[in-house]
Amino acid sequence: MFRCPKCGGLLDVSVKDLQWSPKGSGIWRYADMLPLKSGVTMGEGRTPLIESRLKRNLWIKFDGANPTGSFKDRGMALGVTVARESGANKVIVASTGNTAASAAAYAARAGMRAYVVLPKGNVARGKLVQAALHGAEILVVDGFFDKALDLVMEYGTKYAYPLNSFNPWRLEGQKTTAFEIYEDLGCPDNVVVPVGNAGNIYAIWKGFKELNMLGLCPKLPRMIGVQASGAAPLARAWREGLRVPLFVERPSTVASAIRIGKPVNWMKAFIAVQESGGMLVEVDDGEILRAQALLARNDGIGAELAGAASVAGALSLDLPGTTVAVVTGHALKDPDIVEVKTVQVPSHEELMRILER
Repeated sequence: MFRCPKCGGLLDVSVKDLQWSPKGSGIWRYADMLPLKSGVTMGEGRTPLIESRLKRNLWIKFDGANPTGSFKDRGMALGVTVARESGANKVIVASTGNTAASAAAYAARAGMRAYVVLPKGNVARGKLVQAALHGAEILVVDGFFDKALDLVMEYGTKYAYPLNSFNPWRLEGQKTTAFEIYEDLGCPDNVVVPVGNAGNIYAIWKGFKELNMLGLCPKLPRMIGVQASGAAPLARAWREGLRVPLFVERPSTVASAIRIGKPVNWMKAFIAVQESGGMLVEVDDGEILRAQALLARNDGIGAELAGAASVAGALSLDLPGTTVAVVTGHALKDPDIVEVKTVQVPSHEELMRILER
């Protein structure tokens, strides 16, 4: 549906007459850079860019501040708008959780029905609750995300409008991350992005390239993709000098949002990294958990584990110049991963002793 009939590659959207004239709020502030001028919205975008205390010249783009708590809302605003304008009344996605939550919310906002196909036992409860709360029909399959996506691509598109990131309209919304970074900081030297299904790194790169076309970002950033070591088909291929992925049949990581072994946008991710002079790297689960804790306790940022992967990558690399790490989701997406320690206070005296420590 969204592939070139000749080469089989995923299609892209080209916007004619790009103009940089931000006005208003949210992602629609950049309407003159988008293929649509208005649409379904819940105020997504304009998320904080925070200078980190963890490393000099490191900034955190916190997309966990979007309406459903992840970067997916940027793309879903565009995708659901296109679905509605095409006459569809149903949308469908495969998901590790965040796409399901976002699709369900934006479909509800647009008065549409949402179907979400999830890998059984591989979705954080917080995301599952979101999808259910917004009224989505939740379908589960045995196996991993990649099987769910195969089913959506093969069968789901016949009955509902698909909103996974093979849909290029989604990526048009996600490129607004680059526009916001540019407005707040200018053009950084490096942008570090978690990589799961691999669309977001390309979308952000596309945004910076469009700024460059308008003469606004003469020195483009290096795009650095970060994968979890148990789900690193692109990073491992990159390390071995390959430009085709080494697909992972049974991906494994605590960061469920990037627990993907066969990313559909792998070709676009390689394009972003190659064109920008960047790289693809992997970090282990221990590094991801450590980055999540460091962000929370030093910068006050509650990052979902997949979002913390970008910070883990940034901390592991000696990157010159200014670096922006994109934290793609909020910690409340997967609260069960955090061990909560409590101290019983039996008396006022004991409370005073604790506070005096």
